[in-house]
Amino acid sequence: HSSQPSYQFDHRESRNQGSHWARVWSKRACSIREDEPENESRAQNHVSRTYFSGNVLLVDCPANKGAISAPVTHRKMKRLSRKLTLALVVLCWIAALLYLILLSRQKVSDLGTKDAQYGKISEAEWDDLLEEFEEKNYLNARRWKPGQDPYKLYAFNQRESERIPSNRVLRDTRHYRCTTLHYDPDLPSTSIVITFHNEARSTLLRTIRSVLNRTPVHLIHEIILVDDYSEDANDCILLTKLPKVKCLRNDRREGLIRSRVRGADAAKARVLTFLDSHCEVNKDWLPPLLQRIKEDPTCVVSPVIDIINMDTFAYVAASSDLRGGFDWSLHFKWEQLSAEQKARRADPTEPIKTPIIAGGLFVIDKSWFNHLGKYDTAMDIWGGENFEISFRVWMCGGSLEIIPCSRVGHVFRKKHPYIFPEGNANTYIKNTRRTAEVWMDDFRLFYYSARPAARGKSYGDIHSREELRKSLKCKSFKWYLDNVYPELKVPDDLDSKSGVIRQRQNCLESRRVEGQDLPSLTLAPCIGTKAVPALNQEWIYTHGQQIRQQQHCLSLSTTFPASQVMLMPCNMGDGKQRWQKSGTHLEHLVSHFCLDSEMALDGIESSKMLVISPCELTAYTQRWEMPFS
Repeated sequence: HSSQPSYQFDHRESRNQGSHWARVWSKRACSIREDEPENESRAQNHVSRTYFSGNVLLVDCPANKGAISAPVTHRKMKRLSRKLTLALVVLCWIAALLYLILLSRQKVSDLGTKDAQYGKISEAEWDDLLEEFEEKNYLNARRWKPGQDPYKLYAFNQRESERIPSNRVLRDTRHYRCTTLHYDPDLPSTSIVITFHNEARSTLLRTIRSVLNRTPVHLIHEIILVDDYSEDANDCILLTKLPKVKCLRNDRREGLIRSRVRGADAAKARVLTFLDSHCEVNKDWLPPLLQRIKEDPTCVVSPVIDIINMDTFAYVAASSDLRGGFDWSLHFKWEQLSAEQKARRADPTEPIKTPIIAGGLFVIDKSWFNHLGKYDTAMDIWGGENFEISFRVWMCGGSLEIIPCSRVGHVFRKKHPYIFPEGNANTYIKNTRRTAEVWMDDFRLFYYSARPAARGKSYGDIHSREELRKSLKCKSFKWYLDNVYPELKVPDDLDSKSGVIRQRQNCLESRRVEGQDLPSLTLAPCIGTKAVPALNQEWIYTHGQQIRQQQHCLSLSTTFPASQVMLMPCNMGDGKQRWQKSGTHLEHLVSHFCLDSEMALDGIESSKMLVISPCELTAYTQRWEMPFS
C-alpha cells in the first residue's frame, strides 16, 4: 500500500491533552462523514488495516475504494485504545505465567529430576548432553595400571575393557525379520534399575551409555543406579551428570536382591527393567520387551543374552533357540529347544516360553512385581533368586518369556570378584534351600538328594513367604512340572529317605581310591552328626529299592555267599541293586542274603570290604541302624 495515502494519529500528543486525539493529516484521501451511520460500515470496508508504528496509529486505504469523506472519530479511537490496553495486560499475564512455569521446571531439574529437560529434545541435543559428561576424568580415576593383574579386581580383563570406547558400535545380532516388526507408538516408559558393588567403571559406564544411545528417549523414564556400598561412592555419584541417571547408595552391604528391591521401590515408571552392571544393550532392544508387557502385564520377559567375552570383550551372538532350565540341585543351565518345540515356532520372532530366567536381565510390570511379593529379601547377596521368582511367577498366575527380537550382551565370568560374608557355597545353599522349602513341596527331597550339603543348613524364617504363597493361591510344584517343565525328569524315588547306615560307632562310607574309576565301599568311623552327616556317609533309599549315593548304588557282581558288595552306576533295571530293610537287617532281594561287615572288621586294611552272607538274626555284623522303612 505504499502508493496509498494514510492518516497519522500522533499518540504522544494525547498524553498532554487528556483523551483527546490530535489528528495529523498527511493527505485528505480517505474521508467519510462521521455523522452518517452507514459511513461507519463503509469505513470498515474501506480501511484495510490499522496498526501502530511507534506511537503513531496508521490507517491505510485501498486504491479501488475511493476517498473517505470524514476523519475517524475521537470516540472510536478511545474505544480502540482501551481494547489494545486490555489485550496488552492479558499478554503480560500470560507471559508472566509462562515464565513461572519455565522457572519451576528449571528448579525441578536442578533438584535432580531431569525428565522435563530430556523429554522432548532432538537427537543432536541428546548427543550434546552425553558429550558434556567428563568421561576421561571418570575413567582415569580408577584405571588399570601397568604391572597389575588385569583380572584381579573384577574377574575379567580390565585392561581390555578400558581400551574399548563406551559408545562402541555393535553388530545387530537379531534375526532379519525383527527389522520388519512395528511396535505401538504409546508404549509405557520404564525405570531401569542397575545394581552394583565395586564394578569396573569402564563396564558400568558402557552399560549406561549403551542404554542411552540405543533406546528411544521417551521410553526411558529414569536410570536408577543402586550402589551396594562400593569402596568409592563416586563410582555412582559422578554418573548422575549423565541424562536420566539417578544414584542410590546403600549404607551397608545388602546384596543384589535387597538392592534391587530398593531400586524398584524408588522407581516412578509403571514398568521395571532390571539390568546387570556389565552388559551392553543392542539395537532396538527395549520396544519388543515393553510391547509384550503392554499386551500382557502378567508376563515377565527377558532378552536373548548375547556373550561378551571376559578376556577380549568381543561381542558374540547367542543362539535364539535356547531357554532356561535346571537340574534338581537347582543349578541353572541353558537348554536347546527340542525339534518339536522348534517345529511349533514357525515365526522366529515369536516369544519363547521358558521355565526359568537367568535372572540378571528382565522386564516386569511394577504393579505385578509388587503383587507377587517382589523378591525374597531374606536371601543374601546373590544366587538362587532367579529360581524363587521364576517358580513364583509361573505358579501364581504369570508366565516367563524370552523375546528373540531383544538382544543384550553380558560379560560372563568364571568366578565372583567380591566376597560373600558367609561364603559363596553357604550363601547359595541358604537361598536355594529357602526356595525349595517354600515352593517345591515334596519334590524338595530331590533337591536334598542332589545337594546333600544343604541338609541341616540354616535358612531363616520362611513363614511370611509361605503366607504369601497361600494368599496368592498359587498352584503346586507338580502343576509346574506337568505344565511348564515336563522335560525335567522326575526320579522314581519320590518317597526316598536319606541318612547314614550305621553299625555301632562305624558308618557305611564311599571312598575314592587313586587309579580307580569307581569309589570303593567300606566301613569307617562315623563323621559329623545325625542331622548333618558327612557327604560320603549319607545314603538315599529310593522308591525303586536302591541304596544310592549320587550316581552310584550298592550292587553285586555275583550272588554267591561272601560276594563283595560294590558301588556301581545306578541302573533301575538291574535286580542286583535292589535291597529291602528286614528288621535290623538289609536283605538283598535277588540272593536273599544280608549285608555283612564281618570281613570289614577283621583288622586287615586291604580286606575291609562288605559282603553278603546268609541272614542270621543273632549276627551283630548284620545289624544296622538306618532311616529306611
